[in-house]
Amino acid sequence: MFRNLHSIFLFLLFSLIGYNISVSAQTASERIKQSYTTLHPHIIINNIEDITGGNFIEPYSQKIMTGLPPFRRISLISRPTSESNIGIEVWMPIENWNGRFLGTGTGGGAGYINFWALEIGLKRGFAVANTDMGTSPAAHEVYEYPERWKDFGYRATHEMTVVAKKFIKKYYGKEPLYSYFQGCSTGGQQALSEAQRYPEDYNGILAGAPANNRTHLHTMFLWCHALCNENPELMFSKKQLQKITEIVIQKNVGKDGGAPTDHFLTDPRIATIDTEIFKSFLSEKQINILKKILNGPVNPNTGERIYCSFPLNSEDKPSGQEYFQGKSAVNGLLYPFIWAFGKDFDYRKFDFDKDLEKVDSILAPVLNANNPDLRPLKKNNGKIIMYTGTCDPIVPFPDAINYYERVIEQIGSLEETQTFFRYFIIPGMNHCANGPGVNDFGQGFPTPPNPDKEQDILSLLMDWVEKGKAPERIIATRYKDNSRKEIEMQRPVYPYPDFPHYIGGDPALPQNYKRKTHLRNNVPIPAKKYLK
Repeated sequence: MFRNLHSIFLFLLFSLIGYNISVSAQTASERIKQSYTTLHPHIIINNIEDITGGNFIEPYSQKIMTGLPPFRRISLISRPTSESNIGIEVWMPIENWNGRFLGTGTGGGAGYINFWALEIGLKRGFAVANTDMGTSPAAHEVYEYPERWKDFGYRATHEMTVVAKKFIKKYYGKEPLYSYFQGCSTGGQQALSEAQRYPEDYNGILAGAPANNRTHLHTMFLWCHALCNENPELMFSKKQLQKITEIVIQKNVGKDGGAPTDHFLTDPRIATIDTEIFKSFLSEKQINILKKILNGPVNPNTGERIYCSFPLNSEDKPSGQEYFQGKSAVNGLLYPFIWAFGKDFDYRKFDFDKDLEKVDSILAPVLNANNPDLRPLKKNNGKIIMYTGTCDPIVPFPDAINYYERVIEQIGSLEETQTFFRYFIIPGMNHCANGPGVNDFGQGFPTPPNPDKEQDILSLLMDWVEKGKAPERIIATRYKDNSRKEIEMQRPVYPYPDFPHYIGGDPALPQNYKRKTHLRNNVPIPAKKYLK
Protein backbone atom coordinates (compact mmCIF):
# COMPACT_ATOMS: atom_id res chain seq x y z
CA MET A 1 0.00 0.00 0.00
CA PHE A 2 2.78 2.43 0.94
CA ARG A 3 4.62 1.56 -2.24
CA ASN A 4 1.48 2.40 -4.21
CA LEU A 5 0.98 5.69 -2.37
CA HIS A 6 4.64 6.56 -2.94
CA SER A 7 4.30 5.85 -6.66
CA ILE A 8 1.19 7.98 -6.87
CA PHE A 9 2.95 10.80 -5.06
CA LEU A 10 5.94 10.69 -7.41
CA PHE A 11 3.65 10.57 -10.43
CA LEU A 12 1.75 13.63 -9.25
CA LEU A 13 4.97 15.45 -8.38
CA PHE A 14 6.62 14.87 -11.75
CA SER A 15 3.39 15.66 -13.58
CA LEU A 16 3.18 18.95 -11.72
CA ILE A 17 6.83 19.74 -12.52
CA GLY A 18 6.27 18.90 -16.17
CA TYR A 19 3.15 21.01 -16.24
CA ASN A 20 4.99 23.97 -14.70
CA ILE A 21 7.83 23.63 -17.20
CA SER A 22 5.31 23.53 -20.06
CA VAL A 23 3.42 26.52 -18.71
CA SER A 24 6.69 28.35 -18.13
CA ALA A 25 7.85 27.70 -21.69
CA GLN A 26 4.48 28.71 -23.08
CA THR A 27 4.47 31.84 -20.98
CA ALA A 28 8.00 32.71 -22.13
CA SER A 29 6.95 32.27 -25.77
CA GLU A 30 3.92 34.45 -25.26
CA ARG A 31 6.04 37.08 -23.52
CA ILE A 32 8.40 37.20 -26.51
CA LYS A 33 5.45 37.54 -28.87
CA GLN A 34 3.94 40.28 -26.78
CA SER A 35 7.23 42.17 -26.59
CA TYR A 36 7.32 42.34 -30.40
CA THR A 37 3.61 43.04 -30.79
CA THR A 38 3.86 46.19 -28.70
CA LEU A 39 6.58 47.61 -30.97
CA HIS A 40 4.15 48.60 -33.72
CA PRO A 41 0.40 49.26 -33.81
CA HIS A 42 -2.08 47.00 -35.60
CA ILE A 43 0.18 43.96 -35.98
CA ILE A 44 -0.56 40.37 -35.03
CA ILE A 45 2.38 38.03 -34.50
CA ASN A 46 1.65 34.61 -35.96
CA ASN A 47 4.89 32.93 -35.06
CA ILE A 48 8.33 33.57 -33.60
CA GLU A 49 10.92 30.82 -33.78
CA ASP A 50 14.66 30.43 -33.75
CA ILE A 51 15.70 28.13 -36.59
CA THR A 52 19.13 26.67 -35.91
CA GLY A 53 19.17 23.37 -37.79
CA GLY A 54 20.04 24.84 -41.20
CA ASN A 55 16.76 23.78 -42.85
CA PHE A 56 13.41 25.49 -43.34
CA ILE A 57 10.29 24.15 -45.06
CA GLU A 58 8.83 26.82 -47.33
CA PRO A 59 5.12 26.96 -46.39
CA TYR A 60 3.65 27.30 -49.91
CA SER A 61 5.52 24.65 -51.87
CA GLN A 62 6.84 22.59 -48.97
CA LYS A 63 10.27 22.94 -50.55
CA ILE A 64 13.08 22.39 -48.06
CA MET A 65 15.59 25.21 -47.91
CA THR A 66 19.00 23.96 -46.81
CA GLY A 67 22.27 25.44 -45.65
CA LEU A 68 20.65 28.32 -43.80
CA PRO A 69 22.58 30.11 -41.06
CA PRO A 70 20.81 30.22 -37.67
CA PHE A 71 18.12 32.91 -37.65
CA ARG A 72 15.11 34.24 -35.83
CA ARG A 73 11.99 34.04 -37.97
CA ILE A 74 9.02 36.31 -37.26
CA SER A 75 5.78 35.87 -39.19
CA LEU A 76 3.06 38.47 -38.75
CA ILE A 77 0.02 40.22 -40.15
CA SER A 78 -0.28 44.02 -40.31
CA ARG A 79 -3.69 45.66 -40.43
CA PRO A 80 -3.29 49.43 -40.84
CA THR A 81 -6.98 49.51 -41.89
CA SER A 82 -9.88 47.25 -41.05
CA GLU A 83 -9.71 45.78 -44.59
CA SER A 84 -5.95 45.26 -44.64
CA ASN A 85 -4.37 41.85 -44.30
CA ILE A 86 -0.66 42.36 -44.99
CA GLY A 87 1.53 39.31 -44.52
CA ILE A 88 5.11 40.05 -43.48
CA GLU A 89 8.15 37.88 -42.69
CA VAL A 90 11.27 39.18 -40.96
CA TRP A 91 14.37 36.97 -40.75
CA MET A 92 17.33 38.02 -38.58
CA PRO A 93 20.68 36.20 -38.40
CA ILE A 94 21.47 34.93 -34.93
CA GLU A 95 25.18 35.04 -35.78
CA ASN A 96 27.34 37.09 -38.15
CA TRP A 97 24.81 39.80 -38.96
CA ASN A 98 26.40 42.23 -41.43
CA GLY A 99 24.75 45.19 -39.68
CA ARG A 100 22.41 45.97 -42.59
CA PHE A 101 18.72 45.57 -43.43
CA LEU A 102 17.51 44.35 -46.81
CA GLY A 103 13.90 44.82 -47.84
CA THR A 104 12.94 42.57 -50.75
CA GLY A 105 10.26 42.63 -53.42
CA THR A 106 7.89 40.15 -54.98
CA GLY A 107 6.27 39.73 -58.39
CA GLY A 108 3.01 39.75 -60.33
CA GLY A 109 -0.05 40.49 -58.23
CA ALA A 110 1.85 39.28 -55.14
CA GLY A 111 -0.37 37.50 -52.58
CA TYR A 112 2.54 35.39 -51.35
CA ILE A 113 5.76 35.73 -49.39
CA ASN A 114 8.90 35.54 -51.54
CA PHE A 115 10.82 33.05 -49.40
CA TRP A 116 13.54 32.72 -52.03
CA ALA A 117 14.46 36.38 -51.55
CA LEU A 118 14.48 35.92 -47.78
CA GLU A 119 16.74 32.88 -48.09
CA ILE A 120 19.32 34.52 -50.31
CA GLY A 121 19.35 37.79 -48.36
CA LEU A 122 19.84 35.87 -45.12
CA LYS A 123 22.74 33.90 -46.59
CA ARG A 124 24.45 37.18 -47.41
CA GLY A 125 24.26 38.22 -43.77
CA PHE A 126 21.37 40.70 -43.97
CA ALA A 127 18.43 41.03 -41.66
CA VAL A 128 15.82 40.63 -44.36
CA ALA A 129 12.08 41.14 -44.82
CA ASN A 130 9.38 40.44 -47.39
CA THR A 131 5.65 41.08 -47.72
CA ASP A 132 2.78 39.54 -49.68
CA MET A 133 1.67 43.15 -50.32
CA GLY A 134 -1.76 42.47 -48.82
CA THR A 135 -3.28 40.65 -51.81
CA SER A 136 -3.38 37.13 -50.41
CA PRO A 137 -4.70 34.68 -51.51
CA ALA A 138 -4.59 36.21 -55.01
CA ALA A 139 -4.77 39.67 -56.56
CA HIS A 140 -7.90 38.99 -58.61
CA GLU A 141 -9.78 37.96 -55.45
CA VAL A 142 -9.45 41.28 -53.58
CA TYR A 143 -11.72 43.27 -55.90
CA GLU A 144 -14.05 44.15 -53.01
CA TYR A 145 -11.29 45.59 -50.82
CA PRO A 146 -10.08 48.99 -52.07
CA GLU A 147 -7.83 49.47 -49.03
CA ARG A 148 -5.91 46.38 -50.14
CA TRP A 149 -5.29 48.06 -53.49
CA LYS A 150 -3.53 50.82 -51.55
CA ASP A 151 -1.60 48.20 -49.60
CA PHE A 152 -0.44 46.68 -52.88
CA GLY A 153 0.40 50.07 -54.37
CA TYR A 154 2.55 51.41 -51.55
CA ARG A 155 1.42 50.83 -47.97
CA ALA A 156 2.46 47.18 -47.49
CA THR A 157 6.09 47.77 -48.46
CA HIS A 158 6.36 50.74 -46.12
CA GLU A 159 4.71 48.76 -43.30
CA MET A 160 7.17 45.92 -43.86
CA THR A 161 10.06 48.37 -43.71
CA VAL A 162 8.97 50.13 -40.54
CA VAL A 163 8.13 46.91 -38.72
CA ALA A 164 11.37 45.19 -39.73
CA LYS A 165 13.52 48.09 -38.52
CA LYS A 166 11.78 48.06 -35.14
CA PHE A 167 12.30 44.33 -34.78
CA ILE A 168 15.95 44.66 -35.76
CA LYS A 169 16.55 47.31 -33.13
CA LYS A 170 14.88 45.19 -30.47
CA TYR A 171 16.74 42.01 -31.36
CA TYR A 172 20.23 43.46 -31.83
CA GLY A 173 19.92 46.45 -29.55
CA LYS A 174 20.76 48.85 -32.35
CA GLU A 175 19.43 50.09 -35.66
CA PRO A 176 20.86 48.84 -38.96
CA LEU A 177 23.84 50.81 -40.21
CA TYR A 178 22.33 50.94 -43.70
CA SER A 179 19.04 49.89 -45.26
CA TYR A 180 18.64 48.58 -48.80
CA PHE A 181 15.74 47.51 -50.98
CA GLN A 182 15.99 45.11 -53.90
CA GLY A 183 13.18 43.95 -56.19
CA CYS A 184 12.29 43.33 -59.82
CA SER A 185 9.03 43.62 -61.79
CA THR A 186 6.42 44.26 -59.11
CA GLY A 187 9.45 44.48 -56.84
CA GLY A 188 10.66 47.29 -59.11
CA GLN A 189 7.34 49.04 -58.60
CA GLN A 190 7.82 48.65 -54.85
CA ALA A 191 11.32 50.10 -55.20
CA LEU A 192 10.22 53.25 -57.06
CA SER A 193 7.16 53.67 -54.86
CA GLU A 194 9.45 53.70 -51.82
CA ALA A 195 11.80 56.19 -53.50
CA GLN A 196 8.92 58.54 -54.33
CA ARG A 197 6.70 58.25 -51.24
CA TYR A 198 9.09 57.32 -48.42
CA PRO A 199 12.54 58.70 -49.31
CA GLU A 200 13.87 58.14 -45.79
CA ASP A 201 13.11 54.40 -45.68
CA TYR A 202 16.20 53.22 -47.58
CA ASN A 203 19.76 54.39 -48.20
CA GLY A 204 20.05 52.37 -51.41
CA ILE A 205 17.39 51.06 -53.81
CA LEU A 206 17.78 48.50 -56.58
CA ALA A 207 14.83 48.71 -59.01
CA GLY A 208 14.69 46.01 -61.67
CA ALA A 209 12.25 46.08 -64.62
CA PRO A 210 9.90 48.34 -62.64
CA ALA A 211 6.19 47.83 -63.24
CA ASN A 212 5.65 51.31 -61.83
CA ASN A 213 3.37 52.58 -64.63
CA ARG A 214 0.94 49.91 -63.50
CA THR A 215 -2.43 50.84 -64.98
CA HIS A 216 -0.99 51.59 -68.42
CA LEU A 217 1.32 48.58 -68.46
CA HIS A 218 -1.73 46.38 -67.92
CA THR A 219 -3.54 48.31 -70.62
CA MET A 220 -0.77 47.19 -72.97
CA PHE A 221 -1.41 43.59 -71.91
CA LEU A 222 -5.12 44.01 -72.59
CA TRP A 223 -4.42 45.74 -75.92
CA CYS A 224 -2.33 42.79 -77.16
CA HIS A 225 -4.81 40.25 -75.84
CA ALA A 226 -7.89 41.91 -77.28
CA LEU A 227 -6.39 42.38 -80.74
CA CYS A 228 -5.51 38.71 -81.05
CA ASN A 229 -8.79 37.45 -79.66
CA GLU A 230 -11.12 39.29 -82.04
CA ASN A 231 -10.74 36.13 -84.10
CA PRO A 232 -8.90 33.17 -82.51
CA GLU A 233 -7.82 32.04 -85.97
CA LEU A 234 -5.65 35.17 -86.16
CA MET A 235 -3.55 34.28 -83.11
CA PHE A 236 0.16 34.02 -83.81
CA SER A 237 1.66 30.55 -83.60
CA LYS A 238 4.89 29.90 -81.77
CA LYS A 239 6.66 29.26 -85.08
CA GLN A 240 5.37 32.53 -86.53
CA LEU A 241 6.61 34.51 -83.53
CA GLN A 242 9.98 32.81 -83.70
CA LYS A 243 10.22 33.69 -87.38
CA ILE A 244 9.36 37.34 -86.69
CA THR A 245 12.11 37.61 -84.08
CA GLU A 246 14.57 35.80 -86.31
CA ILE A 247 13.99 38.28 -89.15
CA VAL A 248 14.11 41.31 -86.82
CA ILE A 249 17.50 40.23 -85.51
CA GLN A 250 18.82 39.28 -88.93
CA LYS A 251 17.97 42.74 -90.32
CA ASN A 252 19.35 44.72 -87.37
CA VAL A 253 22.01 42.77 -85.47
CA GLY A 254 25.37 44.52 -85.15
CA LYS A 255 23.99 47.95 -86.08
CA ASP A 256 23.38 48.99 -82.46
CA GLY A 257 26.72 48.18 -80.89
CA GLY A 258 26.29 44.44 -80.51
CA ALA A 259 28.38 41.77 -82.17
CA PRO A 260 27.27 40.52 -85.60
CA THR A 261 26.96 37.01 -84.15
CA ASP A 262 24.48 38.03 -81.42
CA HIS A 263 21.06 36.41 -81.21
CA PHE A 264 19.63 39.57 -79.62
CA LEU A 265 19.73 43.35 -79.94
CA THR A 266 21.80 45.64 -77.75
CA ASP A 267 19.61 48.73 -78.31
CA PRO A 268 16.31 47.88 -80.05
CA ARG A 269 15.46 51.58 -80.30
CA ILE A 270 17.82 51.69 -83.29
CA ALA A 271 16.16 48.71 -84.98
CA THR A 272 13.73 49.11 -87.87
CA ILE A 273 11.53 46.61 -89.68
CA ASP A 274 9.06 46.71 -92.56
CA THR A 275 6.20 44.41 -91.52
CA GLU A 276 5.48 43.70 -95.19
CA ILE A 277 8.47 41.36 -95.10
CA PHE A 278 6.37 38.97 -93.01
CA LYS A 279 3.87 38.36 -95.83
CA SER A 280 5.41 34.99 -96.65
CA PHE A 281 4.13 33.48 -93.40
CA LEU A 282 1.55 35.91 -91.96
CA SER A 283 -1.86 36.77 -93.36
CA GLU A 284 -2.76 40.38 -94.21
CA LYS A 285 -5.02 40.52 -91.16
CA GLN A 286 -2.24 39.23 -88.92
CA ILE A 287 0.15 41.86 -90.27
CA ASN A 288 -2.39 44.58 -89.48
CA ILE A 289 -2.73 43.22 -85.95
CA LEU A 290 1.05 43.06 -85.58
CA LYS A 291 1.36 46.71 -86.66
CA LYS A 292 -1.07 47.76 -83.94
CA ILE A 293 0.69 45.64 -81.34
CA LEU A 294 4.12 47.01 -82.24
CA ASN A 295 2.76 50.55 -82.13
CA GLY A 296 1.38 50.06 -78.64
CA PRO A 297 -1.98 51.09 -77.15
CA VAL A 298 -3.54 54.39 -78.16
CA ASN A 299 -6.80 56.10 -77.33
CA PRO A 300 -9.08 55.18 -80.27
CA ASN A 301 -11.01 58.46 -80.05
CA THR A 302 -8.24 61.00 -79.47
CA GLY A 303 -5.22 59.20 -80.91
CA GLU A 304 -3.26 59.90 -77.70
CA ARG A 305 -0.58 57.38 -76.82
CA ILE A 306 -1.32 55.36 -73.68
CA TYR A 307 1.85 53.26 -73.38
CA CYS A 308 4.68 51.80 -75.43
CA SER A 309 4.80 48.29 -76.86
CA PHE A 310 7.26 45.52 -76.13
CA PRO A 311 10.63 45.99 -77.89
CA LEU A 312 11.59 44.49 -81.22
CA ASN A 313 13.50 41.20 -80.74
CA SER A 314 11.27 40.01 -77.88
CA GLU A 315 8.24 38.81 -79.86
CA ASP A 316 8.85 35.11 -79.22
CA LYS A 317 9.99 35.31 -75.62
CA PRO A 318 8.14 33.28 -72.93
CA SER A 319 6.52 36.35 -71.37
CA GLY A 320 5.68 37.95 -74.73
CA GLN A 321 3.01 37.84 -77.37
CA GLU A 322 2.28 34.12 -77.09
CA TYR A 323 1.56 34.67 -73.39
CA PHE A 324 -0.45 37.86 -73.86
CA GLN A 325 -2.83 36.31 -76.37
CA GLY A 326 -3.59 33.20 -74.28
CA LYS A 327 -6.24 32.64 -71.62
CA SER A 328 -3.69 32.71 -68.81
CA ALA A 329 -3.11 36.39 -69.61
CA VAL A 330 -6.73 37.13 -68.78
CA ASN A 331 -6.46 35.34 -65.45
CA GLY A 332 -2.98 36.49 -64.51
CA LEU A 333 -2.57 40.01 -65.86
CA LEU A 334 -5.92 41.76 -65.80
CA TYR A 335 -6.56 42.05 -62.06
CA PRO A 336 -6.49 45.91 -62.05
CA PHE A 337 -9.49 45.86 -64.39
CA ILE A 338 -11.28 43.40 -62.11
CA TRP A 339 -10.60 45.78 -59.22
CA ALA A 340 -12.09 48.67 -61.17
CA PHE A 341 -15.07 46.87 -62.76
CA GLY A 342 -15.74 43.82 -60.56
CA LYS A 343 -15.37 40.08 -60.95
CA ASP A 344 -17.56 39.97 -64.07
CA PHE A 345 -15.25 42.26 -66.05
CA ASP A 346 -15.37 41.39 -69.77
CA TYR A 347 -12.25 42.52 -71.63
CA ARG A 348 -14.12 42.28 -74.95
CA LYS A 349 -16.24 45.28 -73.97
CA PHE A 350 -13.37 47.46 -72.74
CA ASP A 351 -13.30 51.00 -74.11
CA PHE A 352 -9.69 52.22 -74.29
CA ASP A 353 -10.97 55.77 -73.87
CA LYS A 354 -13.76 56.06 -71.30
CA ASP A 355 -13.12 52.79 -69.45
CA LEU A 356 -9.43 53.55 -69.11
CA GLU A 357 -10.35 56.97 -67.75
CA LYS A 358 -12.34 55.19 -65.03
CA VAL A 359 -9.49 52.78 -64.27
CA ASP A 360 -7.05 55.66 -63.91
CA SER A 361 -9.40 57.71 -61.73
CA ILE A 362 -9.71 54.79 -59.29
CA LEU A 363 -6.31 53.12 -59.41
CA ALA A 364 -3.63 55.42 -60.84
CA PRO A 365 -3.30 57.45 -57.60
CA VAL A 366 -2.64 54.31 -55.53
CA LEU A 367 -0.90 51.91 -57.94
CA ASN A 368 1.25 54.05 -60.24
CA ALA A 369 4.69 55.16 -59.13
CA ASN A 370 5.22 57.71 -61.90
CA ASN A 371 6.28 60.74 -59.89
CA PRO A 372 9.64 61.92 -61.33
CA ASP A 373 10.38 64.31 -58.46
CA LEU A 374 13.05 62.42 -56.54
CA ARG A 375 14.59 65.53 -55.01
CA PRO A 376 13.62 64.45 -51.47
CA LEU A 377 15.50 61.16 -51.95
CA LYS A 378 18.51 63.01 -53.36
CA LYS A 379 18.41 65.43 -50.44
CA ASN A 380 18.40 62.45 -48.08
CA ASN A 381 21.53 61.17 -49.87
CA GLY A 382 19.70 58.08 -51.14
CA LYS A 383 20.96 56.18 -54.17
CA ILE A 384 19.09 54.24 -56.88
CA ILE A 385 20.23 51.78 -59.50
CA MET A 386 17.57 50.82 -62.05
CA TYR A 387 17.97 48.10 -64.67
CA THR A 388 15.92 46.55 -67.47
CA GLY A 389 16.55 44.05 -70.27
CA THR A 390 16.35 44.82 -73.98
CA CYS A 391 14.56 41.52 -74.58
CA ASP A 392 11.83 41.95 -71.96
CA PRO A 393 8.29 42.04 -73.39
CA ILE A 394 6.39 42.07 -70.11
CA VAL A 395 7.89 45.31 -68.69
CA PRO A 396 9.32 47.08 -71.77
CA PHE A 397 12.48 49.10 -71.26
CA PRO A 398 11.21 52.13 -73.32
CA ASP A 399 8.84 52.98 -70.45
CA ALA A 400 11.76 52.92 -67.99
CA ILE A 401 13.70 55.24 -70.31
CA ASN A 402 10.71 57.56 -70.38
CA TYR A 403 10.57 57.63 -66.59
CA TYR A 404 14.31 58.19 -66.26
CA GLU A 405 14.21 61.07 -68.74
CA ARG A 406 11.41 62.71 -66.77
CA VAL A 407 13.53 62.42 -63.62
CA ILE A 408 16.39 64.09 -65.48
CA GLU A 409 14.07 66.91 -66.51
CA GLN A 410 12.92 67.33 -62.90
CA ILE A 411 16.45 67.25 -61.45
CA GLY A 412 17.85 69.55 -64.12
CA SER A 413 20.51 67.54 -65.96
CA LEU A 414 21.76 64.03 -66.69
CA GLU A 415 24.98 64.75 -64.82
CA GLU A 416 23.16 65.84 -61.67
CA THR A 417 20.75 62.90 -61.88
CA GLN A 418 23.63 60.44 -62.14
CA THR A 419 24.99 61.68 -58.82
CA PHE A 420 22.25 59.61 -57.15
CA PHE A 421 20.33 57.66 -59.84
CA ARG A 422 21.86 55.46 -62.55
CA TYR A 423 20.12 53.27 -65.09
CA PHE A 424 21.56 50.20 -66.84
CA ILE A 425 20.01 48.59 -69.94
CA ILE A 426 21.09 44.95 -70.20
CA PRO A 427 21.61 43.61 -73.76
CA GLY A 428 19.48 40.56 -74.50
CA MET A 429 18.09 40.04 -71.01
CA ASN A 430 14.50 38.88 -70.62
CA HIS A 431 12.27 39.79 -67.68
CA CYS A 432 14.54 40.31 -64.65
CA ALA A 433 16.84 37.44 -65.75
CA ASN A 434 17.35 34.78 -68.44
CA GLY A 435 17.06 35.61 -72.14
CA PRO A 436 19.42 35.06 -75.09
CA GLY A 437 21.94 37.73 -74.06
CA VAL A 438 23.92 38.52 -70.93
CA ASN A 439 21.57 38.16 -67.99
CA ASP A 440 23.42 37.63 -64.71
CA PHE A 441 25.06 40.48 -62.79
CA GLY A 442 24.23 39.54 -59.22
CA GLN A 443 20.60 40.64 -59.37
CA GLY A 444 19.73 37.11 -58.28
CA PHE A 445 21.59 37.58 -54.99
CA PRO A 446 24.63 35.32 -55.56
CA THR A 447 25.81 33.45 -52.49
CA PRO A 448 28.51 34.04 -51.60
CA PRO A 449 28.79 37.47 -53.24
CA ASN A 450 30.93 37.49 -56.35
CA PRO A 451 34.43 38.69 -55.36
CA ASP A 452 34.43 40.82 -58.52
CA LYS A 453 32.07 43.60 -57.50
CA GLU A 454 31.46 44.62 -61.10
CA GLN A 455 29.57 41.35 -61.44
CA ASP A 456 27.48 41.93 -58.31
CA ILE A 457 25.08 44.85 -58.61
CA LEU A 458 24.07 44.83 -54.94
CA SER A 459 27.71 45.18 -53.92
CA LEU A 460 28.06 48.08 -56.37
CA LEU A 461 25.05 49.77 -54.77
CA MET A 462 26.51 49.25 -51.30
CA ASP A 463 29.85 50.75 -52.37
CA TRP A 464 28.01 53.75 -53.79
CA VAL A 465 26.02 54.30 -50.59
CA GLU A 466 28.75 53.52 -48.08
CA LYS A 467 31.91 54.63 -49.89
CA GLY A 468 30.67 57.19 -52.38
CA LYS A 469 31.93 55.11 -55.32
CA ALA A 470 29.41 55.47 -58.17
CA PRO A 471 29.10 52.45 -60.50
CA GLU A 472 30.69 53.14 -63.89
CA ARG A 473 29.93 49.76 -65.40
CA ILE A 474 28.54 46.30 -64.73
CA ILE A 475 30.03 43.11 -66.11
CA ALA A 476 27.02 41.04 -67.13
CA THR A 477 27.40 37.32 -67.75
CA ARG A 478 25.63 34.57 -69.60
CA TYR A 479 26.33 31.11 -68.18
CA LYS A 480 25.98 27.87 -70.06
CA ASP A 481 22.78 26.08 -69.05
CA ASN A 482 22.15 28.76 -66.38
CA SER A 483 24.52 26.80 -64.16
CA ARG A 484 26.54 29.75 -62.86
CA LYS A 485 29.58 27.53 -63.37
CA GLU A 486 30.76 27.80 -66.97
CA ILE A 487 30.77 31.25 -68.58
CA GLU A 488 29.43 31.45 -72.12
CA MET A 489 29.86 35.19 -72.64
CA GLN A 490 30.39 38.46 -70.76
CA ARG A 491 29.77 42.05 -71.70
CA PRO A 492 30.26 45.44 -70.05
CA VAL A 493 27.11 47.46 -69.43
CA TYR A 494 27.29 51.21 -68.84
CA PRO A 495 24.93 53.76 -67.33
CA TYR A 496 22.33 55.04 -69.81
CA PRO A 497 22.69 56.65 -72.32
CA ASP A 498 25.96 54.74 -72.82
CA PHE A 499 26.05 51.26 -74.40
CA PRO A 500 28.75 48.66 -75.16
CA HIS A 501 30.08 48.66 -78.75
CA TYR A 502 31.86 45.71 -80.28
CA ILE A 503 35.37 46.55 -81.57
CA GLY A 504 36.50 43.13 -82.84
CA GLY A 505 37.92 39.89 -81.51
CA ASP A 506 36.10 37.25 -79.49
CA PRO A 507 32.57 38.69 -78.90
CA ALA A 508 32.27 36.64 -75.69
CA LEU A 509 35.02 38.67 -73.96
CA PRO A 510 34.17 41.99 -72.24
CA GLN A 511 37.45 43.66 -73.22
CA ASN A 512 36.36 43.60 -76.87
CA TYR A 513 33.76 46.33 -76.31
CA LYS A 514 34.09 50.06 -75.83
CA ARG A 515 31.76 52.59 -74.25
CA LYS A 516 29.68 54.72 -76.61
CA THR A 517 26.89 57.23 -76.01
CA HIS A 518 23.60 56.66 -77.81
CA LEU A 519 20.82 59.14 -78.47
CA ARG A 520 18.67 59.89 -75.48
CA ASN A 521 14.91 59.38 -75.45
CA ASN A 522 14.06 57.93 -78.88
CA VAL A 523 11.08 56.07 -77.37
CA PRO A 524 7.30 56.51 -77.73
CA ILE A 525 6.09 59.14 -75.24
CA PRO A 526 2.60 58.74 -73.76
CA ALA A 527 0.22 61.64 -73.41
CA LYS A 528 0.63 63.52 -70.14
CA LYS A 529 -2.66 62.25 -68.75
CA TYR A 530 -1.27 58.70 -69.01
CA LEU A 531 1.83 59.51 -66.98
CA LYS A 532 0.04 60.00 -63.69
